[in-house]
Amino acid sequence: MPVELTYKYGKMRFWEMLPGLLVWSTFLFAITLSFIAPFWAIVFIIIFDLLWLFRVIYFVFYLYVAWKKYRQARNTDWQARLEEISKADAIYHLIFLPTYKEGVDIIRTTLESLRDATFPSDRMMVVLAGEERDKEHFLSNAEELKKEFAGVFKEVFVNVHPMDLPDEIPGKGSNLNHAGKNVAKTLKERYPEIKDEDIIVTSFDVDTIAHEQYFSNLTYLYCTVENPTHASYQPVTILANNIWTATAPVRVSSFGTTFWILGELVRPERLWTFSSHSMPWTMLKDVGFWQKDIVSEDSRIFMQAFVHYHGDYRVEPVFLPVSMDTVVGDGYWGALKALFVQQRRWAWGVEHTPYIIEAFIKDKKIPAKKKRKYLFNHFEGMFTWATAPILIFILGWLPLSLAQEEASALVQAAPFTLELLMQLAMVGIFASAILSLLLLPPRPKSVKKHTWIVMLLQWVLLPITFIVFGSFPAVDAQTRLMLGKYLGFHVTKKKR
Repeated sequence: MPVELTYKYGKMRFWEMLPGLLVWSTFLFAITLSFIAPFWAIVFIIIFDLLWLFRVIYFVFYLYVAWKKYRQARNTDWQARLEEISKADAIYHLIFLPTYKEGVDIIRTTLESLRDATFPSDRMMVVLAGEERDKEHFLSNAEELKKEFAGVFKEVFVNVHPMDLPDEIPGKGSNLNHAGKNVAKTLKERYPEIKDEDIIVTSFDVDTIAHEQYFSNLTYLYCTVENPTHASYQPVTILANNIWTATAPVRVSSFGTTFWILGELVRPERLWTFSSHSMPWTMLKDVGFWQKDIVSEDSRIFMQAFVHYHGDYRVEPVFLPVSMDTVVGDGYWGALKALFVQQRRWAWGVEHTPYIIEAFIKDKKIPAKKKRKYLFNHFEGMFTWATAPILIFILGWLPLSLAQEEASALVQAAPFTLELLMQLAMVGIFASAILSLLLLPPRPKSVKKHTWIVMLLQWVLLPITFIVFGSFPAVDAQTRLMLGKYLGFHVTKKKR
């Protein structure tokens, strides 16, 4: 039997506060030590920078391994491989597309990519999941698209999520929860011959354009990996649909997200799901669908399954891309504001902390080793996200300015040591710049050729984006949770 969890915002305040307390205690420690013992503060910073250098080195290594797997996956004819697997003919894909105020052209482009996939579209079922707040606009879009794609997919479901339902936060999670439950009833009535274990669910942001072989590759994995109904399937997330017209900080930050997920994909033992991904229909029904009262439903759904199956759940990497839009805004500064808000929403994944703690305390069947691994990865990831760039690029230089009178060899050599460490760490920037060029979609004719040069030179902005659109949003999110100022769901604006 699954463990019953009762955590809601505000019910486990110590665990809500802990991540933020660790972050602010670290900053306070670094500043205080710089004034009262600058020598030891310099030692601390040098050790921290050394550890960060090692992290950059293994990040580049994992990035290289992931890139090789990515290229291999793109060069494989996955649909041809499916022809060798008899049970693949029974597999259906159920694709959820939650939408709120997006234009019909954005949804149409996504449906066209599904239609043009190598996997047969007559074994795809699409769920257009709209909101009552946008009901008239949504239903108009849905009616137009149903006519346009009539006969293409096995089914196009249209679901309107009512507003102000009890125990909900307006947003993607509650929309998906409502749509999932309604689709489950309809599927049982209309297609009783389709077995639950033969349905793979994909939750896409409405602007997601999957690689043409994504569903073929996904089906192949589902039919060949061990215990496929106890695994979610994570593709390579690339925020590049409109990358050529995005601002430079947005581009650098967007590629940073892609590089992070690439590095995680080659270490599946630490993977959570993120953004657009796929999962078994049986799992969704077992856990009661997506949680409807949180913001970070895309990663929480993995932990829901992990807890429900007492740790017997994992993420399988899919080394094919799904491409989405970068954030946009009204003008340059509007885009930067939108980027900050998006990064803060992603950093709000810190909200999983009390949920994990309660689950791991109550569930005695989850192996202790797995508990330690997931707790450490979660805390370490959130902590370094918020603190590392600030410690390296800002607070790291404070004790140097305060210890100028000290004559010790370490203090005198510290500026040169730190500069050398930063120069060695530049290998990460160089690798990111090269890989970003390889991941770029074709340049639109409306974009000038010299933009290629800008795409390369923009990486000098990495330290700034690392702090302003990395650390600051993470500190913001963890501070809000610490203070009990809970975030609601913010819809990323889609515009083309």
